Amino acid sequence: MYAENFERVPGAATAARRLVSTALDAWELSQLADPATLVVSELVSNAVRHATGEGMRITVHRLPTGRVHLAVLDRDPTRPQVQPPTPDGVSGRGLLLVEAMSFAWGVDMLPGGKRVWSVLEAAS
Repeated sequence: MYAENFERVPGAATAARRLVSTALDAWELSQLADPATLVVSELVSNAVRHATGEGMRITVHRLPTGRVHLAVLDRDPTRPQVQPPTPDGVSGRGLLLVEAMSFAWGVDMLPGGKRVWSVLEAAS
């Protein structure tokens, strides 16, 4: 497992992508790099934009059969909602992208916050 705490600031997505890439390289799952870095960017961006508190935690777990579990934990008790995008909207598509790229994804409500996660699967 790879995990790191980050400040909830706009630049955190860049550092989160590096963490995910490092884990995937170590596990020889670099074929997941593009979808995984996109997903973690969206999850971190949502936490930066909508959550509360100063920090967040990013975790990357290797699962059996070529799957990887990515998660962003924050201290905001508000459940994120997939919003239908508007034709002229410049935001609001993040969770739709996460859903499209993921084998599975979801939200675990925790005492004092939440974990938004995604499971990605390497092609066989």
